[in-house]
Amino acid sequence: MNHLPFNLREQGYKSLWLGSIVALLIALSPYLFYAYESFPNSKTWETPFFSITSNYNGSVLVFMWVFLGKFVPLYLLIIWFVTCKHWWYHVLLIPIAMYIFQTISVINEDIDYVDEVELYYIIPIMMVVIPIVYFIRIKLFDKVVHGIDLKKIERELEEYEEKEKELKQEASLYNS
Repeated sequence: MNHLPFNLREQGYKSLWLGSIVALLIALSPYLFYAYESFPNSKTWETPFFSITSNYNGSVLVFMWVFLGKFVPLYLLIIWFVTCKHWWYHVLLIPIAMYIFQTISVINEDIDYVDEVELYYIIPIMMVVIPIVYFIRIKLFDKVVHGIDLKKIERELEEYEEKEKELKQEASLYNS
């Protein structure tokens, strides 16, 4: 017999299903990458629904190989970002942004240079993400490792500032 309350059992089933779906998505990634082999080695691929013409890469097969070479790591990084429970998971936004720019540059076949200028577009993202992650790390490190409660320190500083203001007011009354 299972002696867990119903809500804990239900939560366990949901976690098991979610974990199974994530594991399946990760397990499918090699098949997703090697799907490029099913595309024709010709400049144009026409289906009843759409047509793909590869101008920059020369063939649809090469285009899909390059595209999936950028998309699959992006896909795996997004899964990692969504499922990560560590404090530093925001740092994953930097390689995610890099792969987004690379994937877009592969799709936009008019760009002459692929994989060369994405770093310049990622710098603003890095300038936001890195200080936030560092700030979170400092707060966690101080609290967990050193046992420092930053809120308590802030309260003590506020009390000190209030006492200092009172003393200045008393001193100004005494001097006048």
